Amino acid sequence: MENSIEEMIGQRLMLAFRGKDELSPEIRDAIKKIKPAGITLFRSFNVDNPQQVKHLTTLLQDAAREAGLPPLLIAVDQEGGQLMAVGNGTTQLPGNMALGATGSADLSRRAGEVLGRELAAMGVNVNYAPSCDVNLNPKNPVIGTRSFGEDSAMVAEMASAMLDGIQSVGVAACAKHFPGHGDTSSDSHLGLPVVPHSLDRLRKVEFPPFESAIRAGTKMVMTAHLALPAIDGSDAPPATLSPAILKNLLRDQLKFQGVVITDAMDMHAITQGEALGANAVRAAKAGADLLLITTDPKDQQLVHESLMRAAKDGTLSREDLATSAERIASLKEWVINQKTGLNLDVVGCADHCKVADEIAARSVTLVRDQARMLPLRLGSGKRIAVIVPKPIDLTPADTSSYIIPNLASALRAFHLNVDEFIVSHSPSENEIVSVVERTRSYDLIVAATLNAFNNSGQSALVRKVLGSGKPVIVVAMRLPYDLMAFPEAVTFVCTYSILEPSMNALASALFGQQKFYGRLPVAIPGLCPVGYHLDL
Repeated sequence: MENSIEEMIGQRLMLAFRGKDELSPEIRDAIKKIKPAGITLFRSFNVDNPQQVKHLTTLLQDAAREAGLPPLLIAVDQEGGQLMAVGNGTTQLPGNMALGATGSADLSRRAGEVLGRELAAMGVNVNYAPSCDVNLNPKNPVIGTRSFGEDSAMVAEMASAMLDGIQSVGVAACAKHFPGHGDTSSDSHLGLPVVPHSLDRLRKVEFPPFESAIRAGTKMVMTAHLALPAIDGSDAPPATLSPAILKNLLRDQLKFQGVVITDAMDMHAITQGEALGANAVRAAKAGADLLLITTDPKDQQLVHESLMRAAKDGTLSREDLATSAERIASLKEWVINQKTGLNLDVVGCADHCKVADEIAARSVTLVRDQARMLPLRLGSGKRIAVIVPKPIDLTPADTSSYIIPNLASALRAFHLNVDEFIVSHSPSENEIVSVVERTRSYDLIVAATLNAFNNSGQSALVRKVLGSGKPVIVVAMRLPYDLMAFPEAVTFVCTYSILEPSMNALASALFGQQKFYGRLPVAIPGLCPVGYHLDL
């Protein structure tokens, strides 16, 4: 039986809502009236722990059943590393750039299996992962460690392996952010980035990971809210709104037959307010099957009404509506047929934690040890000061603020005399003077950083510590580019992650209990090439 316009439009929408233990009246009403394809869950709005998420997904599917709808697509951003929609109680996978440092596609596949199994057990059937972005720009504010690295071929291999792992356990993967967000210097949450490269360069660098993901059978591709003048000219729209990118490039040239979903439509690369309705129509007309909509019920209603009008007046053709409906129905059928039989016992289980520990152990990278401090051999009376900046969310696509790095406690497993000094993410001059003074009596300082190359306070603190005359080990816990801010650092290590497995692996390597296996997945401009490591 042919679907009605109302059914086909409702199934174009992925909605969101605020609520953790119960469904809000607004989302219950939207499920009944709009009849959406699915729901995206966000950590700040919907998540406490795996048990609570399982309860919530059950409530959502019950509400869909009561409304006479097919099962919902329920999606999250569960990338590992700095973006974990469900953090507490799940396996703490170090993330994509850490995987890039291991160079192991097998580990990337196993990480995907862990992500997929745990989501399936919680009733989540779509993972907005992996990132296929090639991070070539140190100033990229939104991708960074979410990328596997700067080598397009390596990113292609690792991303395809991860999505294969995710889908092997019954969860749909989503290759993002098409056509490539890795070489931008602005955040599409805040404005419209432009990728200025030629089409030839795009085909060599940005596109191959997506081509590989498509060959590997990714069920979904997520669009990026960025402009490509090489394809759309000087007044290029966001790729999300571009038929040249979504239809001509993604569908016709790259032969993607699955579901295209937009990145969140409330990001400010897309004009908001009343224009959101018109832009939703543009995205649908350009070739997006699913639109990822904000939690605001007014915006949901605006988008739905705009799409309905466009369908009825012919702006959205009946043929295109039917084609998208078929793709979405096919995805749902695939999800429904995945009989995982998984329960919550698998979430954070010992086997999964072993995968996280192996990734961490094989990713920690030694870049410098000019002072030959490593491995550490400290007498029991020697004192270590650990300076750690407080993590914050550097972009809306970040959950670092939920984490307290356990670097000091990890070091205490090997040396009891360790004190921790937590500083602001951007320490003031007074704070810098204070912490330098308080650490003067210590025998060794471990100074951790979080994108210090882009943070004047952290950079100033590390330079002051390096000038104190004390032995100092600098640990970049996020991006390796930090060494550019203080090239005088003589001992420099990268972990790519602030999560517990990475902190434990770092401590073990510093004290010589394991080797430093990792290799830089990105170059440190002017200092170290991609693939570099120091072999002790």
